[in-house]
Amino acid sequence: MSWIYLFIAGLFEVFWATTMKLSHGFTKLNFAILTVVGMIFSFLFLAQATKHLNLSIAYPVWTGIGAVGAIIVGVFIFKDQLSAMTIFFIVLLVISIIGIKLTS
Repeated sequence: MSWIYLFIAGLFEVFWATTMKLSHGFTKLNFAILTVVGMIFSFLFLAQATKHLNLSIAYPVWTGIGAVGAIIVGVFIFKDQLSAMTIFFIVLLVISIIGIKLTS
């Protein structure tokens, strides 16, 4: 169950990062509120996950899910452009997250 909590925490990290961008520097109140709510839920689920997972495992996986998810949102929603080298390192990040899961 802890891994599910950790995955949900990572999804909420992607959510709040996305709504933070949409808030335009916290000038759009509705998105600013959603950002804070997303942060709260992300931290709550991370806290639940760390009850049974080592912090040294949970935190990098959480940030990795958030990073890769934010990249996906950036590319598909905000039309961010990535170089081939950036994509290569994103793939390494995904492999690292999977490796941490498999070896823990």
